[in-house]
Amino acid sequence: MSARTGTDGLRVWIDQDLCTGDGLCVQYAPEVFEFDIDGLAYVKDPGGELLQSPGARTGVPARLRLEVIDAAKECPGDCIHVVRAADDVEIAGPDAG
Repeated sequence: MSARTGTDGLRVWIDQDLCTGDGLCVQYAPEVFEFDIDGLAYVKDPGGELLQSPGARTGVPARLRLEVIDAAKECPGDCIHVVRAADDVEIAGPDAG
């Protein structure tokens, strides 16, 4: 299964160096975000596997698009980045213009 299947053209990743462990992202979209034993949030692939590599990205399911964008906007650590898959332009997160 392609990582882009049903993703509406968006990808998301977390900068764990900035993660505060607040958990808003997990509350907004538990299918996309999850805590690891280190207390930091990570993204999950479509199969639910935690992606622990630095900068690991996953597709955003179309039905969770608003929740993931809201999580990025509300994150107190400004560590969630939502980018367009087509051109890697950040649409939500600390670098969104």
